[in-house]
Order: sequence, then structure tokens, then C-alpha cells
Amino acid sequence: MFVVKIGGSKGIDYDAFVRDLANYRSFVLVHGGSHELGEIATKLGRPPVFITSVSGFTSRYTDRETLEIFNMVYAGKMNKMLVEKLQKAGVNAVGLTGIDGRILEGPQKEALKIIENGKKKILRGDLSGTIERVNVKLLCLLLDNGYTPVLTPPAISYESVAINVDGDRCAAQIAVALGAERLVILSNVPGLLRNPDDPTSLITKIARDEIDAFIQTYAQGRMKKKLLAAKEALDGGVKQVLLGGARTKASLTQTLNGAGTRIE
Repeated sequence: MFVVKIGGSKGIDYDAFVRDLANYRSFVLVHGGSHELGEIATKLGRPPVFITSVSGFTSRYTDRETLEIFNMVYAGKMNKMLVEKLQKAGVNAVGLTGIDGRILEGPQKEALKIIENGKKKILRGDLSGTIERVNVKLLCLLLDNGYTPVLTPPAISYESVAINVDGDRCAAQIAVALGAERLVILSNVPGLLRNPDDPTSLITKIARDEIDAFIQTYAQGRMKKKLLAAKEALDGGVKQVLLGGARTKASLTQTLNGAGTRIE
């Protein structure tokens, strides 16, 4: 059993990824859709707004209208696109969000502490949160009966409000809850790079106690959240986290066989 997260950035080859993934059994797929969301939201006159926390992590500001567009892209276009491709490849996939069956549940953040123009600020009204519970019973019901879950944010709060949650950390919590041995996070870069502009500067191995230092020294943008997700997965009992690219043929298999960044 493993959990694989496929990102939503520009440049990912979803056809090649699904053909490769279909060679495996007993997995859960988590996906994003950030590039497509940005494109569609902009066309609808609601371009994405990003905020930076006081700890240096970047996330998307999510008000109610943004969340509705988020659902349209993630739960609609991206989720069903992947389910369709998996079905064509012979995988009996079922597409769900974290809201369905309360698969992903946790508290909504009351307020965010952010940095804006170099100053600390309290931001309210953001529909985001964190995951504290995973409906393992429902996921196992699907897996035990031959269905492959294809999951995406949003999650649901304890007050039954849809909340935006980070996809990488979402995958980490699912891996922990299912007792998965491996978490694979694929994106449009080959792993953690010492120099983001140089794909040959790949860092191939990181120890658990080095993660915080690597977040501060090398990780930029979304990669910070991927390393944070890796840390949470390992702390929850997952044995290995693999970061790899998804722009080439057999990218998943290559990552499982040692390409990319290995964290254990």
C-alpha cells in the first residue's frame, strides 16, 4: 500500500503518469490542480491571491467565491479527468473530495497570521483549515472491494463547512491513517533542488532530522509544504517519502526506484 500525490502545476504529463500508475495495485491517489485553478479563476475575474504566513509558508487565500471555483476545478475538471484516464487504463477509480463521507475532517482556522508588505497582520475570513481526522473506514471499504480512491481537497470542518487544505499535507495524513509504507509526492520538478533553476542540483537524500534545515536553506515556494508534509508523514509512522517529477514517461516507477529525493 502506498499513497501518491500528483501535483497540479504546469508541465505535468498526466497521460504518462496514469499509464505508469495503472501498473500498480493497492494505492490511493491524491491530486491537486493549482495551474488549472489559476487559469480558470483569472478568466472568471477572480485571479488567485496568495498569502505568506509568519513562518514563511505560502498558501492561497480562500473566500467563499474562491472556494466555489476551487470545487469546480478540483472536484470537477481535475478529479474526473484523472478518474476517466484511470478507468481507460483498467483501474476502477472512484473520485471523491475530502467533504464526501467526511473523509478529511478538521478545524477551520479562525484567523491567519501573515506577512504583508513586510509587516505582520491578522487575516480573517479565510476558509482554510487543517486535517485531524481521516475516515479510514470508508477508504478501506473502497479498497477492500476493488475500488481505487482518487481524492482531492477541500476537506470539511467540524462545523460542516468546506475548507481548503494543502494537498501534500492531505496526502501525508492519508498515508499515516492507512498505515502506508510509502508516500510519493510528484510535481513538475525532479525533487528538492539546491538551485531551483538547475535541475542537475538535485538533493537525493534527506534524513528526518535534517528536514527543518533543508526547508530553511533550499526549499522555495510549494516545496516548503512538500517537505513539511514529508515530516508529518514520517512522524506518523510512514517509513519513506519520495519527491519526484512527473514530466516524463514512467516518472512514478523511476521515483520508486531511486530517482528524485528520498526522505526517511
